[in-house]
Amino acid sequence: MKDFFYTTMRYIFFAMTLMSDCVILILSDVLLLLFHFHFTIQMSFCLIVYVTVSLYTFITPLTLTVMTLERFVAICMPLRHGELCSTRSALHCILIIHAISALPDVIFLSIFFASVNHSFYTQSGECSVEKFILHTWQGHLRSAISQFYFLIMVIIIMFSYFKIMKVARAASGQNRKSTRKGLRTVVLHGFQLFLCLFLLWCPIIEAAVLQINLVLYVNVRYFNYIVFILSPRCLSPLIYGLRDERFFVDLRSFVLCGLYKKQLSNES
Repeated sequence: MKDFFYTTMRYIFFAMTLMSDCVILILSDVLLLLFHFHFTIQMSFCLIVYVTVSLYTFITPLTLTVMTLERFVAICMPLRHGELCSTRSALHCILIIHAISALPDVIFLSIFFASVNHSFYTQSGECSVEKFILHTWQGHLRSAISQFYFLIMVIIIMFSYFKIMKVARAASGQNRKSTRKGLRTVVLHGFQLFLCLFLLWCPIIEAAVLQINLVLYVNVRYFNYIVFILSPRCLSPLIYGLRDERFFVDLRSFVLCGLYKKQLSNES
């Protein structure tokens, strides 16, 4: 409804994280219910669900990393912010994010299609990622890719943080206040990104726990689901939505059907 929100890079990325989080939450809730009640589905459909979940699992942390870079450009290179962070650049970044997020799925599907016969897709069973890891080395490769993504994103976050902190120390007056606000945003993004990225380590931990005790494995999976799947997705609207002054004012006006703005105009 507001031109500003779909022509500004950070709000475009914010909307993208919300969409990604909604997809993850819906599919993960469905999978959790299916697993809990021992429902079986066709493996071909389970494969589609798994690939979708895997894709959006990477999209959220990658988008958060790009949002951190946008804050870095806004604070450290303000004269080039308009050029580098235009709507056109945002659309290009979205395509790149989806391409990078799809890369692990392309590798996984290439290996999987070469390893199974056609009868597998018509079978029914409980939908779980373990169904598609046919060899031990596949699990190791999946973990290696996740750790590589984890390392790259952490390096980018740390680089942005230290560069912004350097500018914050040199800034003064109103610029100092604005820079410190940007620094806090990067720190909060880093915390949210840590929770999202730790999810990439969960399969390694769960695989090790499964070798020890099945009951403990189930409990660990529920813990990981609540802490590393639900929590980061619930933090997104709070960290980047309600903390943003312009977004919060317009959201409050929208929720109150414009009564807040009318009250302000009457008072003035």
